[in-house]
Amino acid sequence: MTVRVRIAPSPTGNLHIGTARTAVFNWLFARHHGGQFILRIEDTDSERSRPEYTENILQGLRWLGLNWDEGPFFQTQRLDLYKEAVQTLLDQGLAYRCYTTAEELEALREAQKARSEAPRYDNRHRHLTPEQETAYKAQGRSFVIRFKIEDDREIVWNDLVRGKMVWQGRDLGGDMVIARATADGIGMPLYNFAVVVDDMDMQITHVIRGEDHIANTAKQILLYEAFGAKEPEFAHTPLILNQEGRKLSKRDGVTSIFDFKQMGFTAQAMANYMTLLGWSAPDSTQEIFTLEQAAKQFSFERVNKAGAKFDWAKLDWINSQYIHNMPVDQLTDLLIPYWEEAGYQLTGGRDRPWLEQLVTLIGPSLTRLVDAVAISELFFTQTVEFSSEASAQLKQEGSAATLKGIIAALDNHQLTEASAQEMIKQVVKEQNVKKGLVMKALRAALTGDLHGPDLIQSWLLLNQIGLDKPRLLRALAETN
Repeated sequence: MTVRVRIAPSPTGNLHIGTARTAVFNWLFARHHGGQFILRIEDTDSERSRPEYTENILQGLRWLGLNWDEGPFFQTQRLDLYKEAVQTLLDQGLAYRCYTTAEELEALREAQKARSEAPRYDNRHRHLTPEQETAYKAQGRSFVIRFKIEDDREIVWNDLVRGKMVWQGRDLGGDMVIARATADGIGMPLYNFAVVVDDMDMQITHVIRGEDHIANTAKQILLYEAFGAKEPEFAHTPLILNQEGRKLSKRDGVTSIFDFKQMGFTAQAMANYMTLLGWSAPDSTQEIFTLEQAAKQFSFERVNKAGAKFDWAKLDWINSQYIHNMPVDQLTDLLIPYWEEAGYQLTGGRDRPWLEQLVTLIGPSLTRLVDAVAISELFFTQTVEFSSEASAQLKQEGSAATLKGIIAALDNHQLTEASAQEMIKQVVKEQNVKKGLVMKALRAALTGDLHGPDLIQSWLLLNQIGLDKPRLLRALAETN
Protein backbone atom coordinates (compact mmCIF):
# COMPACT_ATOMS: atom_id res chain seq x y z
CA MET A 1 0.00 0.00 0.00
CA THR A 2 1.27 3.47 -0.91
CA VAL A 3 0.76 5.93 1.91
CA ARG A 4 -1.31 8.94 0.82
CA VAL A 5 -1.98 11.77 3.24
CA ARG A 6 -3.39 15.25 2.78
CA ILE A 7 -3.47 18.67 4.34
CA ALA A 8 -6.77 20.40 3.66
CA PRO A 9 -6.83 23.99 4.98
CA SER A 10 -9.79 26.31 4.53
CA PRO A 11 -8.84 29.68 2.99
CA THR A 12 -10.89 31.61 5.54
CA GLY A 13 -7.75 33.06 7.12
CA ASN A 14 -3.98 33.00 6.92
CA LEU A 15 -1.97 29.83 7.55
CA HIS A 16 -2.09 29.38 11.33
CA ILE A 17 0.54 27.52 13.32
CA GLY A 18 -1.97 24.80 14.24
CA THR A 19 -2.69 24.01 10.60
CA ALA A 20 1.00 24.29 9.78
CA ARG A 21 1.93 21.80 12.53
CA THR A 22 -0.68 19.38 11.14
CA ALA A 23 0.90 19.84 7.71
CA VAL A 24 4.33 19.07 9.19
CA PHE A 25 3.13 15.80 10.75
CA ASN A 26 1.45 14.75 7.49
CA TRP A 27 4.59 15.57 5.50
CA LEU A 28 6.85 13.69 7.93
CA PHE A 29 4.62 10.60 7.86
CA ALA A 30 4.42 10.61 4.06
CA ARG A 31 8.16 11.04 3.62
CA HIS A 32 8.94 8.39 6.25
CA HIS A 33 6.91 5.83 4.27
CA GLY A 34 7.88 7.04 0.80
CA GLY A 35 4.29 8.11 0.20
CA GLN A 36 2.47 11.14 -1.23
CA PHE A 37 1.58 14.41 0.49
CA ILE A 38 -1.48 16.01 -1.12
CA LEU A 39 -2.71 19.59 -0.83
CA ARG A 40 -6.45 20.27 -0.95
CA ILE A 41 -8.08 23.67 -0.45
CA GLU A 42 -11.48 23.37 1.25
CA ASP A 43 -13.06 26.54 -0.12
CA THR A 44 -16.76 25.70 -0.02
CA ASP A 45 -17.37 28.45 2.57
CA SER A 46 -17.84 31.08 -0.12
CA GLU A 47 -18.64 33.90 2.31
CA ARG A 48 -15.36 33.61 4.23
CA SER A 49 -12.94 32.15 1.69
CA ARG A 50 -10.55 34.64 0.06
CA PRO A 51 -7.99 34.23 -2.76
CA GLU A 52 -5.42 36.08 -0.69
CA TYR A 53 -5.79 33.50 2.09
CA THR A 54 -5.25 30.70 -0.42
CA GLU A 55 -2.07 32.39 -1.62
CA ASN A 56 -0.93 32.89 1.98
CA ILE A 57 -1.41 29.17 2.65
CA LEU A 58 0.53 28.15 -0.46
CA GLN A 59 3.37 30.56 0.28
CA GLY A 60 3.50 29.51 3.93
CA LEU A 61 3.81 25.81 3.10
CA ARG A 62 6.51 26.57 0.53
CA TRP A 63 8.39 28.77 3.02
CA LEU A 64 8.40 25.94 5.56
CA GLY A 65 9.74 23.51 2.96
CA LEU A 66 6.57 21.39 2.89
CA ASN A 67 6.54 20.55 -0.81
CA TRP A 68 3.44 18.68 -1.92
CA ASP A 69 3.18 15.91 -4.49
CA GLU A 70 -0.34 16.53 -5.82
CA GLY A 71 -2.61 19.56 -5.90
CA PRO A 72 -3.65 22.03 -4.89
CA PHE A 73 -7.16 20.70 -5.47
CA PHE A 74 -10.09 23.07 -4.87
CA GLN A 75 -13.42 21.82 -3.56
CA THR A 76 -15.35 24.47 -5.47
CA GLN A 77 -14.12 22.82 -8.68
CA ARG A 78 -15.50 19.42 -7.58
CA LEU A 79 -19.17 20.22 -6.93
CA ASP A 80 -20.50 17.75 -9.50
CA LEU A 81 -18.71 14.95 -7.65
CA TYR A 82 -20.39 15.92 -4.36
CA LYS A 83 -23.84 16.24 -5.94
CA GLU A 84 -23.51 12.77 -7.44
CA ALA A 85 -22.48 11.36 -4.05
CA VAL A 86 -25.43 13.04 -2.31
CA GLN A 87 -27.82 11.62 -4.88
CA THR A 88 -26.36 8.16 -4.27
CA LEU A 89 -27.27 8.36 -0.57
CA LEU A 90 -30.75 9.73 -1.38
CA ASP A 91 -31.37 6.90 -3.84
CA GLN A 92 -30.33 4.33 -1.23
CA GLY A 93 -32.60 5.83 1.43
CA LEU A 94 -29.61 6.71 3.61
CA ALA A 95 -30.27 10.44 3.34
CA TYR A 96 -33.36 12.61 3.01
CA ARG A 97 -34.59 16.14 2.43
CA CYS A 98 -35.31 18.03 5.63
CA TYR A 99 -37.57 21.12 5.47
CA THR A 100 -37.30 22.19 9.11
CA THR A 101 -37.10 26.00 9.30
CA ALA A 102 -34.52 28.00 11.21
CA GLU A 103 -37.28 29.14 13.58
CA GLU A 104 -38.32 25.56 14.28
CA LEU A 105 -34.72 24.54 14.94
CA GLU A 106 -34.28 27.46 17.33
CA ALA A 107 -37.44 26.50 19.20
CA LEU A 108 -36.15 22.92 19.44
CA ARG A 109 -32.82 24.12 20.88
CA GLU A 110 -34.53 26.37 23.41
CA ALA A 111 -36.76 23.52 24.61
CA GLN A 112 -33.76 21.22 24.97
CA LYS A 113 -31.86 23.92 26.82
CA ALA A 114 -34.79 24.36 29.23
CA ARG A 115 -34.62 20.63 29.96
CA SER A 116 -30.81 20.80 30.36
CA GLU A 117 -30.37 18.52 27.38
CA ALA A 118 -27.56 18.61 24.86
CA PRO A 119 -28.63 20.21 21.56
CA ARG A 120 -29.51 17.69 18.85
CA TYR A 121 -31.83 17.43 15.88
CA ASP A 122 -34.87 15.24 16.57
CA ASN A 123 -34.98 13.73 13.05
CA ARG A 124 -38.56 14.94 12.61
CA HIS A 125 -38.46 14.89 8.81
CA ARG A 126 -36.77 11.52 8.39
CA HIS A 127 -39.96 9.79 7.21
CA LEU A 128 -41.85 12.47 5.28
CA THR A 129 -44.44 11.23 2.79
CA PRO A 130 -44.41 12.57 -0.77
CA GLU A 131 -47.54 14.54 0.11
CA GLN A 132 -45.84 16.20 3.09
CA GLU A 133 -42.83 17.13 0.98
CA THR A 134 -45.12 18.64 -1.65
CA ALA A 135 -46.89 20.67 1.04
CA TYR A 136 -43.62 22.01 2.43
CA LYS A 137 -42.45 22.98 -1.05
CA ALA A 138 -45.74 24.78 -1.61
CA GLN A 139 -45.06 26.80 1.54
CA GLY A 140 -41.82 27.97 -0.07
CA ARG A 141 -39.62 26.13 2.38
CA SER A 142 -36.03 25.38 1.39
CA PHE A 143 -34.42 22.10 2.40
CA VAL A 144 -31.16 20.57 3.48
CA ILE A 145 -29.97 17.01 2.93
CA ARG A 146 -29.56 15.02 6.12
CA PHE A 147 -27.71 11.73 6.53
CA LYS A 148 -29.33 9.20 8.84
CA ILE A 149 -27.49 8.39 12.08
CA GLU A 150 -28.97 5.68 14.28
CA ASP A 151 -28.87 6.39 18.01
CA ASP A 152 -28.04 2.79 18.94
CA ARG A 153 -25.08 2.62 16.56
CA GLU A 154 -21.61 2.19 18.10
CA ILE A 155 -18.64 3.60 16.13
CA VAL A 156 -15.23 2.12 16.91
CA TRP A 157 -11.81 2.79 15.41
CA ASN A 158 -8.19 2.33 16.39
CA ASP A 159 -6.56 5.74 16.53
CA LEU A 160 -2.84 5.72 15.74
CA VAL A 161 -2.23 8.20 18.58
CA ARG A 162 -4.99 7.44 21.09
CA GLY A 163 -5.68 3.75 20.65
CA LYS A 164 -9.22 2.36 20.70
CA MET A 165 -11.89 5.05 20.31
CA VAL A 166 -15.60 4.37 20.89
CA TRP A 167 -18.49 6.73 20.09
CA GLN A 168 -22.25 6.26 20.32
CA GLY A 169 -24.58 7.39 17.55
CA ARG A 170 -26.83 9.12 20.09
CA ASP A 171 -23.97 11.49 20.95
CA LEU A 172 -23.56 12.84 17.41
CA GLY A 173 -26.40 15.36 17.45
CA GLY A 174 -29.02 13.57 15.38
CA ASP A 175 -29.18 13.15 11.62
CA MET A 176 -26.35 15.13 10.04
CA VAL A 177 -26.72 17.87 7.43
CA ILE A 178 -24.47 16.95 4.50
CA ALA A 179 -25.58 19.48 1.87
CA ARG A 180 -27.71 22.55 1.42
CA ALA A 181 -30.14 23.17 -1.40
CA THR A 182 -30.30 25.65 -4.23
CA ALA A 183 -33.26 26.66 -6.36
CA ASP A 184 -32.38 23.97 -8.88
CA GLY A 185 -31.55 21.15 -6.50
CA ILE A 186 -28.59 19.97 -4.39
CA GLY A 187 -26.19 22.74 -3.48
CA MET A 188 -22.98 23.21 -1.56
CA PRO A 189 -21.84 20.21 0.51
CA LEU A 190 -20.92 20.61 4.17
CA TYR A 191 -17.53 19.84 5.67
CA ASN A 192 -17.96 16.29 6.94
CA PHE A 193 -19.51 15.08 3.71
CA ALA A 194 -17.13 16.79 1.28
CA VAL A 195 -14.12 15.55 3.27
CA VAL A 196 -15.21 11.93 2.96
CA VAL A 197 -16.00 12.18 -0.76
CA ASP A 198 -12.62 13.85 -1.39
CA ASP A 199 -10.66 11.37 0.70
CA MET A 200 -12.31 8.44 -1.07
CA ASP A 201 -11.70 9.95 -4.50
CA MET A 202 -8.06 10.80 -3.69
CA GLN A 203 -7.46 7.39 -2.11
CA ILE A 204 -6.26 8.86 1.18
CA THR A 205 -4.88 6.09 3.38
CA HIS A 206 -4.24 8.06 6.59
CA VAL A 207 -6.05 11.10 7.98
CA ILE A 208 -3.78 13.03 10.35
CA ARG A 209 -5.39 16.01 12.10
CA GLY A 210 -5.99 17.68 15.45
CA GLU A 211 -7.90 16.09 18.29
CA ASP A 212 -10.68 18.66 17.88
CA HIS A 213 -11.82 16.57 14.88
CA ILE A 214 -12.48 13.38 16.87
CA ALA A 215 -16.29 13.81 16.85
CA ASN A 216 -16.11 14.48 13.10
CA THR A 217 -14.28 11.20 12.63
CA ALA A 218 -17.15 9.24 14.16
CA LYS A 219 -19.58 10.87 11.71
CA GLN A 220 -17.25 10.36 8.77
CA ILE A 221 -16.79 6.67 9.47
CA LEU A 222 -20.55 6.24 9.10
CA LEU A 223 -20.36 7.95 5.72
CA TYR A 224 -17.53 5.68 4.55
CA GLU A 225 -19.70 2.70 5.49
CA ALA A 226 -22.69 4.15 3.66
CA PHE A 227 -20.62 4.37 0.47
CA GLY A 228 -19.21 0.89 0.99
CA ALA A 229 -15.69 2.34 1.10
CA LYS A 230 -12.72 1.32 3.21
CA GLU A 231 -12.07 4.00 5.78
CA PRO A 232 -8.57 5.42 6.17
CA GLU A 233 -6.59 5.09 9.36
CA PHE A 234 -6.94 8.05 11.70
CA ALA A 235 -4.39 9.83 13.88
CA HIS A 236 -5.58 12.67 16.10
CA THR A 237 -2.68 14.81 17.23
CA PRO A 238 -2.58 16.93 20.41
CA LEU A 239 -3.67 20.54 20.30
CA ILE A 240 -1.14 23.35 20.70
CA LEU A 241 -1.73 25.04 24.05
CA ASN A 242 -0.66 28.32 25.61
CA GLN A 243 1.14 28.48 28.95
CA GLU A 244 -2.22 28.42 30.81
CA GLY A 245 -3.14 25.15 29.13
CA ARG A 246 -5.77 26.61 26.80
CA LYS A 247 -5.85 26.19 23.03
CA LEU A 248 -3.41 28.61 21.42
CA SER A 249 -5.24 31.53 19.82
CA LYS A 250 -4.79 35.03 18.48
CA ARG A 251 -5.12 36.31 22.05
CA ASP A 252 -1.71 34.76 22.69
CA GLY A 253 -0.14 37.02 20.08
CA VAL A 254 -0.03 34.21 17.53
CA THR A 255 -1.82 34.35 14.22
CA SER A 256 -0.29 33.26 10.94
CA ILE A 257 2.97 31.57 10.06
CA PHE A 258 4.07 34.76 8.34
CA ASP A 259 3.73 36.64 11.63
CA PHE A 260 6.49 34.37 12.91
CA LYS A 261 8.53 35.20 9.82
CA GLN A 262 8.08 38.92 10.48
CA MET A 263 9.13 38.36 14.08
CA GLY A 264 12.44 37.07 12.76
CA PHE A 265 12.12 33.31 12.94
CA THR A 266 13.72 31.27 10.17
CA ALA A 267 11.74 28.73 8.18
CA GLN A 268 14.05 25.91 9.30
CA ALA A 269 13.62 26.81 12.98
CA MET A 270 9.83 27.03 12.67
CA ALA A 271 9.59 23.64 10.95
CA ASN A 272 11.99 22.14 13.51
CA TYR A 273 10.03 23.55 16.45
CA MET A 274 6.64 22.48 15.11
CA THR A 275 7.99 18.95 14.74
CA LEU A 276 8.61 18.99 18.49
CA LEU A 277 5.11 20.23 19.31
CA GLY A 278 3.70 16.86 20.29
CA TRP A 279 6.45 14.54 18.99
CA SER A 280 9.89 13.64 20.30
CA ALA A 281 12.79 11.93 18.57
CA PRO A 282 13.91 8.47 19.75
CA ASP A 283 16.94 10.24 21.21
CA SER A 284 15.08 12.64 23.50
CA THR A 285 18.14 14.89 23.76
CA GLN A 286 18.05 15.62 20.03
CA GLU A 287 16.21 18.85 19.37
CA ILE A 288 17.86 20.28 16.25
CA PHE A 289 17.14 18.51 12.98
CA THR A 290 15.93 19.19 9.46
CA LEU A 291 12.57 18.00 8.22
CA GLU A 292 14.33 15.30 6.22
CA GLN A 293 16.19 14.07 9.31
CA ALA A 294 12.98 14.06 11.38
CA ALA A 295 11.10 12.16 8.66
CA LYS A 296 13.51 9.23 8.93
CA GLN A 297 12.60 8.83 12.61
CA PHE A 298 8.95 9.90 12.66
CA SER A 299 6.28 7.56 14.01
CA PHE A 300 3.03 7.97 15.89
CA GLU A 301 4.34 5.87 18.77
CA ARG A 302 6.24 9.00 19.88
CA VAL A 303 3.35 11.45 19.41
CA ASN A 304 1.90 12.57 22.74
CA LYS A 305 -1.76 12.39 23.65
CA ALA A 306 -1.55 15.42 25.94
CA GLY A 307 -1.63 18.95 24.54
CA ALA A 308 1.67 20.50 23.45
CA LYS A 309 2.47 23.76 25.26
CA PHE A 310 3.90 26.50 23.11
CA ASP A 311 7.23 27.64 24.54
CA TRP A 312 8.58 30.93 23.21
CA ALA A 313 11.93 30.50 24.98
CA LYS A 314 12.52 27.14 23.31
CA LEU A 315 11.54 28.51 19.90
CA ASP A 316 13.98 31.40 20.42
CA TRP A 317 16.75 28.98 21.35
CA ILE A 318 16.14 26.76 18.33
CA ASN A 319 16.06 29.83 16.09
CA SER A 320 19.35 31.09 17.50
CA GLN A 321 20.99 27.74 16.77
CA TYR A 322 20.03 27.98 13.11
CA ILE A 323 21.17 31.59 12.86
CA HIS A 324 24.51 30.96 14.56
CA ASN A 325 25.28 28.00 12.29
CA MET A 326 24.10 29.60 9.06
CA PRO A 327 26.62 30.51 6.32
CA VAL A 328 27.31 34.24 6.25
CA ASP A 329 26.04 34.71 2.69
CA GLN A 330 22.75 32.96 3.48
CA LEU A 331 22.25 34.95 6.70
CA THR A 332 23.00 38.17 4.83
CA ASP A 333 20.27 37.35 2.31
CA LEU A 334 17.79 36.87 5.16
CA LEU A 335 18.76 40.09 6.98
CA ILE A 336 18.68 42.47 4.01
CA PRO A 337 14.82 42.60 3.91
CA TYR A 338 14.70 43.51 7.61
CA TRP A 339 17.21 46.35 7.09
CA GLU A 340 15.28 47.58 4.05
CA GLU A 341 11.98 47.48 5.94
CA ALA A 342 13.60 49.52 8.73
CA GLY A 343 14.50 52.16 6.14
CA TYR A 344 18.25 51.59 6.28
CA GLN A 345 20.07 52.72 3.14
CA LEU A 346 22.28 49.95 1.79
CA THR A 347 24.46 52.45 -0.06
CA GLY A 348 27.38 54.73 0.76
CA GLY A 349 30.00 51.99 0.86
CA ARG A 350 27.65 49.41 2.31
CA ASP A 351 28.20 46.96 -0.51
CA ARG A 352 27.81 43.19 -0.29
CA PRO A 353 31.31 42.49 1.14
CA TRP A 354 30.74 45.17 3.80
CA LEU A 355 27.33 43.74 4.68
CA GLU A 356 28.80 40.26 5.06
CA GLN A 357 31.47 41.67 7.41
CA LEU A 358 28.66 43.25 9.43
CA VAL A 359 26.76 39.95 9.52
CA THR A 360 29.90 38.14 10.70
CA LEU A 361 30.15 40.71 13.50
CA ILE A 362 26.56 40.69 14.74
CA GLY A 363 25.48 37.14 13.82
CA PRO A 364 26.55 35.52 17.12
CA SER A 365 24.41 38.06 19.02
CA LEU A 366 21.18 37.36 17.16
CA THR A 367 18.31 35.33 18.56
CA ARG A 368 15.82 36.43 15.93
CA LEU A 369 16.59 37.91 12.53
CA VAL A 370 14.76 41.09 13.42
CA ASP A 371 17.27 41.68 16.24
CA ALA A 372 19.72 42.78 13.55
CA VAL A 373 17.77 46.02 13.10
CA ALA A 374 18.54 47.34 16.58
CA ILE A 375 21.99 45.80 16.91
CA SER A 376 23.21 47.21 13.60
CA GLU A 377 21.47 50.60 13.73
CA LEU A 378 24.71 52.39 14.61
CA PHE A 379 26.17 51.29 11.25
CA PHE A 380 23.33 52.83 9.23
CA THR A 381 22.95 56.23 10.93
CA GLN A 382 25.19 59.25 10.62
CA THR A 383 25.18 59.98 14.33
CA VAL A 384 24.33 58.01 17.45
CA GLU A 385 22.58 59.02 20.62
CA PHE A 386 24.72 58.63 23.72
CA SER A 387 23.31 56.46 26.47
CA SER A 388 23.54 57.80 30.01
CA GLU A 389 26.45 55.41 30.66
CA ALA A 390 28.27 56.50 27.51
CA SER A 391 27.74 60.18 28.26
CA ALA A 392 29.06 59.72 31.80
CA GLN A 393 32.08 57.84 30.43
CA LEU A 394 32.91 60.62 28.00
CA LYS A 395 32.86 63.15 30.86
CA GLN A 396 35.32 61.14 32.94
CA GLU A 397 38.77 62.60 33.46
CA GLY A 398 41.10 61.48 30.72
CA SER A 399 38.44 60.70 28.13
CA ALA A 400 38.92 63.96 26.20
CA ALA A 401 42.69 63.50 25.98
CA THR A 402 42.19 59.88 24.98
CA LEU A 403 39.89 60.79 22.10
CA LYS A 404 42.25 63.53 20.91
CA GLY A 405 45.04 60.98 20.87
CA ILE A 406 42.97 58.52 18.87
CA ILE A 407 42.00 61.22 16.33
CA ALA A 408 45.61 62.28 15.91
CA ALA A 409 46.78 58.70 15.48
CA LEU A 410 43.96 58.01 13.01
CA ASP A 411 45.15 60.92 10.85
CA ASN A 412 48.53 59.23 10.53
CA HIS A 413 47.52 55.62 9.98
CA GLN A 414 45.44 53.59 7.56
CA LEU A 415 43.05 51.70 9.81
CA THR A 416 43.49 47.93 9.98
CA GLU A 417 42.95 45.54 12.82
CA ALA A 418 46.67 45.62 13.60
CA SER A 419 46.97 49.43 13.34
CA ALA A 420 43.87 49.88 15.53
CA GLN A 421 45.47 47.79 18.27
CA GLU A 422 48.72 49.74 17.85
CA MET A 423 46.93 53.10 18.11
CA ILE A 424 45.26 52.03 21.34
CA LYS A 425 48.62 50.95 22.79
CA GLN A 426 50.14 54.25 21.70
CA VAL A 427 47.43 56.35 23.39
CA VAL A 428 47.64 54.27 26.58
CA LYS A 429 51.38 54.95 26.72
CA GLU A 430 51.25 58.63 25.74
CA GLN A 431 48.37 59.51 28.07
CA ASN A 432 49.59 57.23 30.85
CA VAL A 433 46.08 55.82 31.34
CA LYS A 434 44.69 52.33 31.67
CA LYS A 435 43.70 50.49 28.51
CA GLY A 436 40.18 50.09 29.91
CA LEU A 437 39.65 53.84 29.88
CA VAL A 438 40.73 54.09 26.25
CA MET A 439 38.51 51.20 25.18
CA LYS A 440 35.45 52.53 27.02
CA ALA A 441 35.91 56.06 25.71
CA LEU A 442 36.41 54.78 22.18
CA ARG A 443 33.34 52.51 22.35
CA ALA A 444 31.19 55.30 23.81
CA ALA A 445 32.33 57.67 21.06
CA LEU A 446 31.84 55.29 18.16
CA THR A 447 28.68 53.43 19.23
CA GLY A 448 26.97 55.68 21.80
CA ASP A 449 26.97 52.87 24.34
CA LEU A 450 29.30 50.84 26.55
CA HIS A 451 27.96 47.50 25.33
CA GLY A 452 27.78 45.94 21.90
CA PRO A 453 29.63 43.94 19.26
CA ASP A 454 33.41 43.59 19.11
CA LEU A 455 34.85 47.11 19.30
CA ILE A 456 37.74 46.80 16.86
CA GLN A 457 35.60 45.13 14.18
CA SER A 458 32.91 47.77 14.69
CA TRP A 459 35.53 50.50 14.28
CA LEU A 460 36.82 48.95 11.06
CA LEU A 461 33.30 48.80 9.59
CA LEU A 462 32.56 52.40 10.55
CA ASN A 463 35.91 53.47 9.08
CA GLN A 464 35.07 51.87 5.72
CA ILE A 465 31.98 54.08 5.38
CA GLY A 466 33.68 57.18 6.82
CA LEU A 467 31.68 57.42 10.05
CA ASP A 468 34.41 56.85 12.64
CA LYS A 469 36.21 60.23 12.65
CA PRO A 470 33.00 62.37 12.61
CA ARG A 471 31.75 60.39 15.61
CA LEU A 472 35.03 60.79 17.46
CA LEU A 473 34.89 64.56 16.90
CA ARG A 474 31.27 64.75 18.04
CA ALA A 475 32.06 62.69 21.13
CA LEU A 476 34.98 64.97 21.91
CA ALA A 477 32.55 67.86 22.07
CA GLU A 478 30.44 65.80 24.49
CA THR A 479 33.38 65.59 26.91
CA ASN A 480 33.08 69.31 27.78
